[in-house]
Amino acid sequence: MAYTLEEFVRDTRVALKQEPGPAGREKVRALLEKLLTNKAFVEEAVGADAPKGRRHLHEDAEQGFVVLAHVNDKAHKSPPHDHGASWAIYGQAVQYTDMSEWRRLDGGQGEGAARLEQTRAYRLDPGKAGVYDVGAIHAIDYPDNSCFVQVTGRDLDHVRRLRFDMKAGKAVVIESATVGA
Repeated sequence: MAYTLEEFVRDTRVALKQEPGPAGREKVRALLEKLLTNKAFVEEAVGADAPKGRRHLHEDAEQGFVVLAHVNDKAHKSPPHDHGASWAIYGQAVQYTDMSEWRRLDGGQGEGAARLEQTRAYRLDPGKAGVYDVGAIHAIDYPDNSCFVQVTGRDLDHVRRLRFDMKAGKAVVIESATVGA
């Protein structure tokens, strides 16, 4: 029997309760890869009939994590960014996403002047997932019709995050509907 979203949510809750740090998030990454083997789940979450854009599949009242489906009809390349006080796990479902990881060279942690160095680049193919821990700086680059499932430690609309403007050499607060500068 295929591994379901409900089982994934249950197992994620247990993993994060037992190990709330990086080890628990690594377990969630492996669980997400297991969920992505369920063809019926992938079709329902991000298939041809799934709504375009980002949508919530689950928000956990107990642990606070959020499971999101991203159905991207157009290619996109993000600037380097972080998820602030949250973590994120990207699980590729359709096409691919090129990921890059960065580190800050200027010793800063907040907005303002910032210099970055790319430390790693790789591709997430269907069925693969990557963990981006609290404060980890990364960028994504995907083609038309790329789809992924993302798990975040909390709803990112409520988290102060940074994006890095490489030309200007500065970190800028990401504005959202609920978080201002």
